[in-house]
Amino acid sequence: MTIRGIGLITVLAAIALAPAASVTAVAQNKAWTAPRTPDGKPDLQGIWSYATITPLERPAEFAGKEFLSEQEAADYEKRRLQEMNMDRRDGTAQADVTRAYNDFWWDRGTKVVSTRRTSLVVDPPDGRIPPLTEEARTRTAARAEERRRSGRGPTDGPEDRPLGERCIMFGSGGAPMLPGAYNNNFQLVQTPDQVAIVIEMIHDARIVPLDARPPLPKNVRQYHGDSRGHWEGDTLVVVTTNFTDKTNFRGSSENLRLTERFTRVAEDTLLYRFTVEDPSSFPRPWTVEIPMWRSREPIYEYACHEGNSSIAGVLAGARAEEKAAAGAGR
Repeated sequence: MTIRGIGLITVLAAIALAPAASVTAVAQNKAWTAPRTPDGKPDLQGIWSYATITPLERPAEFAGKEFLSEQEAADYEKRRLQEMNMDRRDGTAQADVTRAYNDFWWDRGTKVVSTRRTSLVVDPPDGRIPPLTEEARTRTAARAEERRRSGRGPTDGPEDRPLGERCIMFGSGGAPMLPGAYNNNFQLVQTPDQVAIVIEMIHDARIVPLDARPPLPKNVRQYHGDSRGHWEGDTLVVVTTNFTDKTNFRGSSENLRLTERFTRVAEDTLLYRFTVEDPSSFPRPWTVEIPMWRSREPIYEYACHEGNSSIAGVLAGARAEEKAAAGAGR
């Protein structure tokens, strides 16, 4: 387990203030218009939270059901909060060990999204991510076989540990943004020529040009990809390509093309949609939608560092196991 930052502990209280009205209803309110920046673009600036307990993919219990009723949403929230409570002490010893990270440190959110959708995936209509292509499955198997043949294990050295544990990048590095255990916040800053997207998790930042400059050459690959932005009406569109094969978002390849859309639909609501396109990994594109709500709290430093004690403990434990195995084989 890595050392993690304090994150937005005080955001727990702010979560209760998440907008209750559906984004669709708010968007249809003709009386509201988005504020503008000095250059006339919609003002999307601020700190926005995407903490929610709505699952990425639609659970089997909601198969064929796109939206929850108000009562169904309340019942689901109550049940999920009880299931996810890390301070519970019921069940097996193993279950107790998995809940050793106290509930105080978790910041998943307490509510479903304001639209009451049963999944964050809105396309395909079944709310599920398309299965990986045969090419993607073969690619994954080949990586596993390469590691097996090399004889290196996941705890042979610090370079074998995940990027997140080494504080290099967590998940997809903020592109796209998806709810996690905590630090589900980002700050957006605009200028006429650029947009800065600062993710609280591992304090990743993307500077997105809006000046129609060409993308980087195909042979220049980056963990976070190469982003270019433009406006389509009142929606900020950010297209990111040139990922590395280490980004591996949900099984994607370096050919991943990510299109993110940011639309402010109410005073305290920013509608975020992203579409994943990678024909070598998915048989069709798929889209996620998250109504984000404005946070009244600042973003705190994510206290992650490569010299943390957990990685030393993991590697020391692996060496001890190897030593014991070698002794037993004599």
